[in-house]
Amino acid sequence: MPNYNGVWSLSTQYQNRTGWPRPPFFQRALFTGGIDSGYSDTIDYFTITSAGNATDFGNLTAARFKNAACASETRGVIGGGQISNGSATNTMDFVTIASTGNATDFGDLTSIMRGQASFSSSIRGISAGGESAGNTNLNIINFITIATTGDSTDFGDRTISIRDLAGCSSSTRGIMGGGQPGAANTIDFITIASTGDATDFGNLTSGRHNLASCSSPTRGVFGGGSGVSDVIDFITIASTGDASDFGNLTAARQSVSGTSSQTIGLFGGGNTGSSTNIVDFITIASAGNASDFGDLSGAIESVGACSAAHGGLA
Repeated sequence: MPNYNGVWSLSTQYQNRTGWPRPPFFQRALFTGGIDSGYSDTIDYFTITSAGNATDFGNLTAARFKNAACASETRGVIGGGQISNGSATNTMDFVTIASTGNATDFGDLTSIMRGQASFSSSIRGISAGGESAGNTNLNIINFITIATTGDSTDFGDRTISIRDLAGCSSSTRGIMGGGQPGAANTIDFITIASTGDATDFGNLTSGRHNLASCSSPTRGVFGGGSGVSDVIDFITIASTGDASDFGNLTAARQSVSGTSSQTIGLFGGGNTGSSTNIVDFITIASAGNASDFGDLSGAIESVGACSAAHGGLA
C-alpha cells in the first residue's frame, strides 16, 4: 500500500512486480488411463483438499496403460503407454486442468515407450526410462516445455536402463526411483532446468517396481510396488542418500500411481491381487500410515497421475 504521502514502499513495489505473494495453487489431481478388463481412456479428477470419490474429467486421445503424466499449474501432459497388445506409443496428450474435457494431441516423445517415470517443474516436463516397443529397457531422458506443444527433446541418460519406475520433483531437482528388471532400489536425480545425464542419489528401503511417488517442495515419497508391497519411504530431495521408512499404505499393492499437492500425497489404484479403486492419502511432512481418501471411478491399475499443485511447482 502507498504511505500517507502516496508513495509506494519498496516492498510493495517488489510484490507488484513479481506477483508475490502468489495466488494459491489449483488443488486438482488427475488419474489417466490404465487397465483392468481392458485398456482405459478415462481421466478422473479429485480436489486434493477434499476427501471423496473421483469425478469424470474426460478422455485421452487413445486408451492406454503404463502411461506417465506431469503438469504445470495449468496444463497436464500425458505421454506414452501401451495402446494394444504388445504395442506402445510415443504420443503425448494434454489437458487444461482447471476445465474438464477430452485431451488434445501435444506432440511426440523421442521414443515409443511405456512404464516410464514422469515429473516436472512449473516450466519443464520430464520423461525418463521405460520400455520400448521391442521390450528393450530404456535409459533415455526426454523433456518438453509444458506451455508449448511440440515434440520432446533429448535431455540425457539415466545411470541404468530400467522400466516401471517412479518419479517426483522439487522445483529444481527431479528424482527417479525403483523399476525393473529385477526389483531395483536405485534412485537417480537430475537438475530439471539443465540437460545432462542423471547422477546417483541413493537407494530405496527395498527394491521394487511398479511403485508410485509424489512430493512436496522438500520431500519425495515412494509407495507400494512389486511383491504387492505396502511400504512407503521418503527422501529429502535437496540432499542425497538412502530413503527412510515413512509408513504403510492402507492396502499392499503394485502398479499403483501417485501425485500430490505440496502438502498431501495421493496413491491411487493398483493391484492387490486384482485391480482396485482405492485412493489413499498421506501428509507428506509427517511420517505415518496412509488413510483412505476415496475411490477412483473404477478398479484400475497402471494409471498416469499428475496435479496442478505438486511439489515441483515453485
